[in-house]
Amino acid sequence: MPSAVLSAIFAYVIWGFLPIYWKSVQAASAVEILCHRVCWSLLVCLLLLWALRQRGDLAKALHNRRHLALYAVTSLLLTTNWLLYIWVVNAGYILEGSLAYFINPLISVLCGVLFFRERLRLAQIAALAMVVVGIIYLTVFYGRFPWIALTLATSFGLYGLLHKKATEPALTGMLLETIVVFPPALAFLIWLEIHGGGHFIHTGLRQSLLLAGAGLVTSLPLLMFNFAAQRIPLSLMGLLQYLSPTITLLVGLFIYHEDFPRDRLIGFSLIWLALLLYLAEGGLRRLRRKKASL
Repeated sequence: MPSAVLSAIFAYVIWGFLPIYWKSVQAASAVEILCHRVCWSLLVCLLLLWALRQRGDLAKALHNRRHLALYAVTSLLLTTNWLLYIWVVNAGYILEGSLAYFINPLISVLCGVLFFRERLRLAQIAALAMVVVGIIYLTVFYGRFPWIALTLATSFGLYGLLHKKATEPALTGMLLETIVVFPPALAFLIWLEIHGGGHFIHTGLRQSLLLAGAGLVTSLPLLMFNFAAQRIPLSLMGLLQYLSPTITLLVGLFIYHEDFPRDRLIGFSLIWLALLLYLAEGGLRRLRRKKASL
């Protein structure tokens, strides 16, 4: 259990500080960074698969067309999410990017209603209503609809929803998702090199190593997260997940000094209050269940 908790903490901390990493390679476009992330992630996954002797799992998965179709869809959702997130960071919208992952649990609740016909409890309805009010406030008073946060939250929420149907081991699933987008990613990088627009090798050793390292810094926390998720209660994972957007928010505020006026603070606060209501209701519900079982 302690090792699993530490794995979850490290995963969320790495994700929280990732904007600093993306900023360090912002000389390259978001598409080029993403393509390097895909290509080097494939290498990392293959090395891990060989080291952990899980090649049989991959061979079995490649013969299951239904699973391949599922991972093709999750791969496209994850790739869209990563591309937008990298662009968001390097375009100066780190704070709005962090907001996405505060909204994400409530998006998951909404997915449960829409796709699994789950019934909402009163507190959940109130929390979702507060998110809507927060979005309206940001649109009207701050002057910009938070499409970045909603797109990131929705794409990741749908990714999580589809993963409920996935049965492959974490490493095999991640490798399948990477294989799907590897050919176009490699083709784009080759095209860039042919037309003299690539940054790998041409911009110095440090920049080249950072582009190559994109595969490791995104694959490692994902594997640590999957290791932890199988070993510690979901309630604890649910609390730990807010480490990542909190760190990202602080990075945007205090390292990159993004604008955070009063109107924006009020809109964010409404969404944070909705999240607190959602967490408090869930905590009380679990506590009542434990008391009832005694």
